[in-house]
Amino acid sequence: MRKFAITLTAASAFALGACQSPEADRVEDQAEAQAEAIDDQADAMPEGPAKEAMEEKADRVEEMGEEKANAMDDNGEIAPSESGVGDTQ
Repeated sequence: MRKFAITLTAASAFALGACQSPEADRVEDQAEAQAEAIDDQADAMPEGPAKEAMEEKADRVEEMGEEKANAMDDNGEIAPSESGVGDTQ
């Protein structure tokens, strides 16, 4: 499920990439790469609380990168992904 969410997020980021500045794209790409590396480490761990904590850390890193990129390009408009309605939910 996590890989599907990452793939979906990457596809969404690609589709919306034209809407972001190159700097915001770089910030988001770096966060996604870091999150994927953390998730790969979690995949190598045995099931348990430590693995879940690593997966949650990967999610937070990716989310923080997206938020930072959004803040860099925020011009007061609310994107569908930020509204909580529409095709993104």
